[in-house]
Amino acid sequence: MTQSEITEVLARPYAQELLGRDMLRMAYVAKDGTPRAIPIAHFWNGAQVVLCTSKNAPKLHALKAHPVVALTIDTEVHPPKILLIRGTVELDVVDGIPHEYLHMNGSYAMTPEQRVEWEREVRSLYDGMVRIVVTPTWAKLIDFETTLPSAVQELVEARSARQEPV
Repeated sequence: MTQSEITEVLARPYAQELLGRDMLRMAYVAKDGTPRAIPIAHFWNGAQVVLCTSKNAPKLHALKAHPVVALTIDTEVHPPKILLIRGTVELDVVDGIPHEYLHMNGSYAMTPEQRVEWEREVRSLYDGMVRIVVTPTWAKLIDFETTLPSAVQELVEARSARQEPV
């Protein structure tokens, strides 16, 4: 998939809506070679997906060994909207709390007082974090209006071919 194709998919209104959600699921190959899929908060910076984690997180060893991931962001309504992203990972150890972490957690319903308390707790817990920066290498939006899963699209096309008069 070309960079312009990826950019076009990620610029679609539904994709932008999904990228603005709080959580996604990240799949990766664990250190023992088995698959993992975890929910994790994220921040879209317009070109990359940024995730943040503690410096002692077990997933970091796995991501160093296999720096590729698959991300899923979707809705809980019918028909679902689904954004699938595959990408490469860069790990960036930072002192303090990355600004992306504070922004990715900013959409939860908190009073201003709760927000101050939450941020104080975060700053007292972490002396630093690791930014997991995902650069998309592939993207697909499934909205069940203009795009379908590829297997379903194949079935629709086969049905249409069967129904065409000879």
